[in-house]
Amino acid sequence: MRFLHNEDLGKLLLRLCVGILILLHGVSKLMDPSSLNGIAHQLSGMGLPSFVAYGVLVGELVGPVMAIVGWQSRIGGLLMAINMIVAIILVHLPQLWTLNAQGGWTLELQGMFLFGALAILFLGSGRMAAKPD
Repeated sequence: MRFLHNEDLGKLLLRLCVGILILLHGVSKLMDPSSLNGIAHQLSGMGLPSFVAYGVLVGELVGPVMAIVGWQSRIGGLLMAINMIVAIILVHLPQLWTLNAQGGWTLELQGMFLFGALAILFLGSGRMAAKPD
């Protein structure tokens, strides 16, 4: 049962899971610029410069790729975590303390992305990476 004690494999699975799933959101935004325009409009409505919306691409493209390949994965985890915090504040804040019809947290997906990214930040990449932390 010693093969079950493999922290590096666990870190790889976490990096791949969180990184790929967030990356898909970033690719979607890259392919449909109107979604970025909507984010820019929300930010300008809050008094922030609209170009800050391009930070979403950093958090949903650059950060995940860093985590997936294991290069500077702690920084990649930080970028993804910041992205999720901003998304929760901008879009999901009214749902923060609500449950869905099945009794689960309404923000399950966002929470999993946020806490998965924080886990990558604190754990690092492990040995199964382009450049281990």
